[in-house]
Amino acid sequence: MANSGIPSEQWAQVVEKLGGPVSYKKIAVQKPGPDEVLINIKYSGVCHTDLHAMMGDWPLPTKLPLVGGHEGAGVVVAKGELVKDLEIGDHAGVKWLNGSCLACFFCMQADEPLCPQALLSGYTVDGSFQQYAIAKAAHVARIPKECNLEAVAPVLCAGITVYKGLKESGARPGQYVAIVGAGGGLGSMAIQYARAMGLLVIAIDQGEEKEHSCKTLGAAAYVDFMKSPDLVQEVKDATSDGLGPHAVLLLAVQEKPFQQATEYIRSRGTVICIGMPAKAYIKAPVFDTVTRMVTIKGSYVGNRQDTQEALDFFRRGLIKVPYKTVGLSQLQDVFQLMHDGRIVGRYVVDTSR
Repeated sequence: MANSGIPSEQWAQVVEKLGGPVSYKKIAVQKPGPDEVLINIKYSGVCHTDLHAMMGDWPLPTKLPLVGGHEGAGVVVAKGELVKDLEIGDHAGVKWLNGSCLACFFCMQADEPLCPQALLSGYTVDGSFQQYAIAKAAHVARIPKECNLEAVAPVLCAGITVYKGLKESGARPGQYVAIVGAGGGLGSMAIQYARAMGLLVIAIDQGEEKEHSCKTLGAAAYVDFMKSPDLVQEVKDATSDGLGPHAVLLLAVQEKPFQQATEYIRSRGTVICIGMPAKAYIKAPVFDTVTRMVTIKGSYVGNRQDTQEALDFFRRGLIKVPYKTVGLSQLQDVFQLMHDGRIVGRYVVDTSR
């Protein structure tokens, strides 16, 4: 079942060799399988993972040639015969988890991102840096019609990921959470989700522009890691009792912050690792970890329920994504800015230009 206006070719950004650059070219429009939908992508957020996919610096095989992207918001234009709960014209999103088996131990436990057969948009299967993208119907995000597709696109990865991390941290209303990398795309949303969940935010990043952005979004305190003479003590001092934050969300793209977090987390606190710097490690003193009862956890992308909850925060106006929109043809320029660490908020690409 399809919209008769679907073209046979489309514009896309294609990674043809690891290390890039991406190539802006025309490719064929695929047809959805029985359990899939074809989404006319209107906008796609650009995530740091997309840069890793192009560079090939993660220990995960990358499809080549590859259409990256996993924050694609658009309209369903075709669907397979087994798809009953989505209709042509519905708004839907292509996210990192493109599909899973739905039958393994992890899928049965609502941990479908851990499925051994998971399909990953913009990594193991083609993603959203194209005008028409395919995804398993069970896993596409159901975007409410009242949501602006341009503004909601970054929620499909950045929003879901930080919301899941905050849930995993176990932090409760009135408690402190330190967000490392708070001025970036994930961080700007993490501040807002944390605030909406009743948490007090200590934002950690560098520069006056990011400080202004973090405080505007509601951070209770800002620590500039480049200027701070004693970051560990400054983070502790930002809490009312001086004991440090109850949770830390590590969104950084360098290794050092991962080593610092266990020094300023309060006893019985939880460190949540989300950012994935290439070839990085996290370590902590065993004695302190045991005697202070510190928890160190990894948090991956959210499941289907997390997705709908994160989108509902946006629908209710609690999350305002700071973003800048450019044409899909300018994606390589965005990657360069990302590589240089010069992005505040999030970039979104418009697939029509």
